[in-house]
Order: sequence, then structure tokens, then C-alpha cells
Amino acid sequence: MSRIAVLGAGGFGTALAIHLARCSHEVTLCARRPAFADELRTLRENRPYLPQPKIPPAVAITADAGEALRDAQALILAVPSQHLRAAAQDLARHDLPPLVVDTAKGLELGSLLRMSELLAEVGIDAVALSGPSHAEEVALGQPTAVVVGHPDPDRRSSAQSLLHGPGLRVYSTPDRTGVEFGGALKNVLALASGVSEGLGLGDNLRAALLTRGLAEITRLGGACGAQPATFAGLAGLGDLLATVMSQHSRNRRAGIALGQGTPLEDVLRSSPMVVEGVPATRAALDLAERHGQDLPIAAALARLLFDGADPRQEIDLLLARAFREEDRW
Repeated sequence: MSRIAVLGAGGFGTALAIHLARCSHEVTLCARRPAFADELRTLRENRPYLPQPKIPPAVAITADAGEALRDAQALILAVPSQHLRAAAQDLARHDLPPLVVDTAKGLELGSLLRMSELLAEVGIDAVALSGPSHAEEVALGQPTAVVVGHPDPDRRSSAQSLLHGPGLRVYSTPDRTGVEFGGALKNVLALASGVSEGLGLGDNLRAALLTRGLAEITRLGGACGAQPATFAGLAGLGDLLATVMSQHSRNRRAGIALGQGTPLEDVLRSSPMVVEGVPATRAALDLAERHGQDLPIAAALARLLFDGADPRQEIDLLLARAFREEDRW
């Protein structure tokens, strides 16, 4: 049994706290706001982000990071990507445990850093966790497989041992870069697929968008040092399939709403949860420009999101692009 701090009381942080308690670990879930921590302690449920199941009594709840970290042997970071830097800077004031696992899926706007790169700037060497793992299913103990990435075999082995338990199988890879890019960029494709679904354009187009989109993010990831094979695994194809198929996927729901004509501002206001695909689209295109990569699907999505382009016209333009050989990356 280990003592574990989980920083971030959104849906996935809460789900992991419930899972780790189920594995007989001593878990403290740390919320950002004291009032929300009080609500979680009183109700033993996370109504805004994960209303089911109940949070077991074995999970302690606090808004004090120092209290959560006291005597902890591991720290799980479950903070949205665009808020991770502020959280990491706050954590730098504390003594951290030897094992840190980061679950955020995204690239930081502006710096275009992966989450492990961002954390490294404040002295935190994190294992990256990704894969098809909707919080609603993890919390219920439904069968799930994820992957952890880190160059050091001892660190990723420690993360596997910590997280493995009933309902959750954990694979590992030294390709942390690929794990992080797969988790970040699949949300771009989930939005694009959702737009197609919202337009009612059928399964053929969605399949084409996902296949060619996966080739896009594999090329970009490879240009940034990832192993192309990683994108065929849990952090790439696996996470992408879960995100585009699931009723739980907020990126899919957002894309459907956009395809049906709902303005982006209204889509973002409709959910308390972050639609990570929106900032990820900007970051992916900025990174592609830096590395000389062409991302036609992401570029079309960006015109829809940020320039008010007509989605049907953007699809027509994609279909009218010049002939080329089908390469995978």
C-alpha cells in the first residue's frame, strides 16, 4: 500500500482517486478551491465533473497541496494542460515524492511545450500517462488499458506497479514524447470527426478524416522526436477510437455541436469541462509551422473554429486537394 496524492479534482483526477482507493492505497484528492473540497467531502460525489460513482470514505479530500503531499510516495497530476504551469509552480514550493505521474493531454499554448517539458522547467521529472480512459468508466472499474511513458525503465515500472489494479491494465514505453503527442493531438481529430458527424455526412468521411488525420499527427510527432509506431498503440489509435466513439467524449460532443451550427463560444460555455481539442488545434498548427509539416485537416478545423469558415466548404476543399500517394507518415 502506498500513500498517494492526486492533484486535480476534475473528472479524471476523481476517477483515479477512486481507482487507487479500490487498490487499497491511501489516497488524498486535492481540489483547487476550498469550497469545492468542502462540497466533495460533504456529498462524497463530484456533481459537476463525475456524478457517479460515490467517492469512497477511504479517499481523503483537501484543498491544501501541502497536506495532500505530506508523506506521499507518489503524486498524480490531473490538471488541465493550460493550467498545469501554474499548478507546477505552486508545487515547486513543496517537497515532492519520488514518483510523479502526469495525466494532462495537451500542448502549452505559446511555448508549444509538451507537459513533461513544461514540468521539467520547474524541476519535475514526470511519467506521462495516456490511452483510452474515460473517467466515467475508470471510476466504475470497467476494463481499461493505458500506457505510461518515460525514458527511465525504473520510473515507468514504478508507475505501472502503482496504477495497475482491478479493471486497469497498464502498459509502458520509453517513448514519452509519442505518448504525450498522441494524447494531445487526438482531440484535434475528435473535433474534426464530430463536425462531420454533426453535418450528417456519413461514416465514410469520418473514417477518412480519422485515418488521414492519424497520418498527420504521426508525421508531426515524428518530426518532434516521437516513434511513429507509438501512434498505432494505446496513446494514439486507441485513445482516438475511444474519443470519437464515446458518448462521454466532450471533444466529440463539441464537434457535433459545431457541425450543427452552434457558435464556438456557446459550445465552450455549455460544459464545465475543458474542450482540449480547441487549444490543441492552435498548438498543433504552430508546431507544424515550426517543423515544416503540413496538417490540412487541422488547418481546415482551425478555419472553422477561429475564422468562422463554413464546415461543408472546408470538407469540399479537403476532398479537392491535389492527388498524392497514400503514405502513413
